[in-house]
Amino acid sequence: MKASFYRLALSLSVAALLTSCQKDGNDPAPGQSAGEYQHVRLLVSDGTSKQLTQIAPASGTITTFDAQYPNATLYATASGRFAALLYGSQNFVQYFDSGLEYHGDHVDVKGTPKFAAMTSDRPKPTHFKTRGTESLIFNDGDGTLSVGNEADFHVAGAKMNVINAGLTAHHGAMAKFDNGTYAVTFVDASSKLSGPHGVKIIDATGKEVFASKLAVSRLHGNATDGTNAVFGVAGGALVVTQSGEQRLISNPEGFGDIRLGTILEAAAVKKFVGFVATKGAYFVDITANRITPIYEGTDVMQCKVDRAGKNLLLLLTNGTLKIYDLSTGSLKKEGSVIGATPSTDTFKPVMEATEKYAYIALPTLGEVHQINLTNLAQITKHKVSAQPTRLAILGFETDESH
Repeated sequence: MKASFYRLALSLSVAALLTSCQKDGNDPAPGQSAGEYQHVRLLVSDGTSKQLTQIAPASGTITTFDAQYPNATLYATASGRFAALLYGSQNFVQYFDSGLEYHGDHVDVKGTPKFAAMTSDRPKPTHFKTRGTESLIFNDGDGTLSVGNEADFHVAGAKMNVINAGLTAHHGAMAKFDNGTYAVTFVDASSKLSGPHGVKIIDATGKEVFASKLAVSRLHGNATDGTNAVFGVAGGALVVTQSGEQRLISNPEGFGDIRLGTILEAAAVKKFVGFVATKGAYFVDITANRITPIYEGTDVMQCKVDRAGKNLLLLLTNGTLKIYDLSTGSLKKEGSVIGATPSTDTFKPVMEATEKYAYIALPTLGEVHQINLTNLAQITKHKVSAQPTRLAILGFETDESH
């Protein structure tokens, strides 16, 4: 009897020890799943085939579809329900519907995943932006804007509306303001510098509301919070407000005329981030009017704000992933997550992230790697297609259903 008692006590002690070893400060909150949210979807396009792959990470379910052409550039709409597929060389745009619709405290499933009806056939659709339920595309081939509202996405034969502001064809950019106007780039034919050369504000008919106030050059990349739009330009960042005001935030001392070619909005922390491969990632502070470093280096392959707008993720060429807290700019975590990428690779890894996971498409492996941001060594590999080159995150970071 005594031996049995000691064996029982020992078993209970071991069980308690194992339980305590499995607990740490990174465990999910009570009631929160340790895996990805149920209503998150990943969409992946292929560089050589028309295969479009949807991954439901929570279950690992993979579904494939046939896109119109290979190598679609993918963008999630602001609503989270749809993805835009841009084919610049084929002068075509189509939309994909995840079938998920958010209602503030839960998600409804609105049918099965499928392509929407709305398309666009303007020349060289290149730059995509989205705000509210509106999608906006700058067509480099003729300088027009294509505009589509999600209420019309499933209308048979629907085409995106065209806004013609009299712009000449150029590699342009635009932003949608909350007052219904648009900031658009333009080329000044009289300028000796590389364009675009400025930004003007137009209404939905293409009529000019506010003229350009500052002449710039090599304008590219932008983001908006609905009131302010920030564009990367030679020598700094151009800030344009919906009321027509414009100002230039100069590059840091010693930075030179290098342009921040990518501007990102971190909505949750009300900040903008600028990135250029030859320098690194920087805060663009439109209140203090200064540009300050987050990470300085020439080895960043991907620079992305997570879906919640709270963290900045940098994927380096050597395979290291760095995660920064955008509220403070401090480094939270880093670690090696993939192998080094040769500079000679035509298609390089691309990345997106939710608050729980980073997703990296690896064209040479035909896989998407799902990396746990709490434990970077925990990686789930999804086999998708021969050469995954683009990805977008759709859906919502919640497990709540109707």
